[in-house]
Amino acid sequence: MNFEELGLSAPILEAIKDCGYDTPTPIQEKAIPHILMARDVVGLAQTGTGKTAGFTLPMIEILAGGRAKARMPRSLILSPTRELAAQIAENFDTYGKNSKLTKALLVGGSSMAEQIKILDRGADVLIATPGRLIDLFERGKILLNDIKILVIDEADRMLDMGFIPDIEKICSHLPPIRQTLLFSATMAPEIKKLTEKFLINPREVAVSPPASTAVTVQQFRVNVSPKGKNAVLEKIIKQEKVKTAFIFCNRKRDVDSLSKWLQGRGHDARPLHGDMAQVSRTKTLEEFKAGKIPLLVCSDVAARGIDVASVSHVFNYDVPGAPDDYVHRVGRTGRAGETGRAWMLVTKYDDKQLNAVIKRIGKEIEVVDMGGERSEPRTTSKDGAGKDGSGSKERSKPQSKPRVSASKPAHSAPKSPNVPQKKAPRTHDTSNDRADSAGFGDDVPDFFK
Repeated sequence: MNFEELGLSAPILEAIKDCGYDTPTPIQEKAIPHILMARDVVGLAQTGTGKTAGFTLPMIEILAGGRAKARMPRSLILSPTRELAAQIAENFDTYGKNSKLTKALLVGGSSMAEQIKILDRGADVLIATPGRLIDLFERGKILLNDIKILVIDEADRMLDMGFIPDIEKICSHLPPIRQTLLFSATMAPEIKKLTEKFLINPREVAVSPPASTAVTVQQFRVNVSPKGKNAVLEKIIKQEKVKTAFIFCNRKRDVDSLSKWLQGRGHDARPLHGDMAQVSRTKTLEEFKAGKIPLLVCSDVAARGIDVASVSHVFNYDVPGAPDDYVHRVGRTGRAGETGRAWMLVTKYDDKQLNAVIKRIGKEIEVVDMGGERSEPRTTSKDGAGKDGSGSKERSKPQSKPRVSASKPAHSAPKSPNVPQKKAPRTHDTSNDRADSAGFGDDVPDFFK
């Protein structure tokens, strides 16, 4: 099937052709006809399969015949992150360049005054993160009673980030008769309830099993000690001859520290996380997309919806706490039919998260020996024996009695026959304890803090 068969108009087809696309992706082929028929749609597809164009193309077609009034947008797209919202806005610019539709991008970290000016002129398409949208609505700067199409994008991520109450609040101010589209990479029970509440007799389209990883991505994992992560990561980067890569960390402070460490080792790496100013985040992402930055050390703010061409590698510096996040991280490479490689560094504290990832993707991840194997935690029984049955010689060795000089008698307090003597506290060499706890300190896993 080609795009002409989907029922799209000539201006849109021309824009698609200018992008070099000839045939729709599976999710686009299945979703676009239903959207054009004004049906509610639930789209299930892994990241990187063209979901965004799957709803932007038909929306441009539907909205082309009218114009928005001041402060009354005709369609609303809710996005969990600023980066994904900006990505959607770029899609409308690309595919709607031959139409006269107007759009407004409402996200935090940007000038609210400028956004209000755009709303005052009228916006056919409103792309927003929930927080900024509610803020402007409560200030009376926007009306939602003319919304004809609602899109809830990355619904599972909305759930993870706690946006469901905000979505419910927003939907309470929308017209009850509207077209609603919900797109998600997974269909958790909570998402199922979401579709039952907000959609009317939706058509479900799916192109792959929920939370699966693309077959174009080779996946590997390396066992490491917590303090050996940096060295092993650098070793892989050099060995793989990485051109462009996302390096995902679970904590924002690790994003900053790792990027600085890589820079100190001569690598061109930059950080990206939610605590950065929006201007810095946008600039960093644009430079990464342009190929000016080869290594982007980031939090999960970049795990979804960020479409960067020809990313060769993804590194999970930390095993993600939620298995769905692993799927989305890995989905940053191997896109649009290209191949990619994904690596994950696993410590002895990550077994629970690792097993959850393996269970979710339905297959084992190949283990590669990079010389940084993790050491198993040491346990000690009551009799002083280690886990393997051997005891600690230093700890079990009896204390020798101090010698008394023959020329100088030792001074001691007289003993009372009726009062038991207190024993001095027993001391031992703690060097083994320090060795057993290597990797703690700043690298202590979150659940030990």
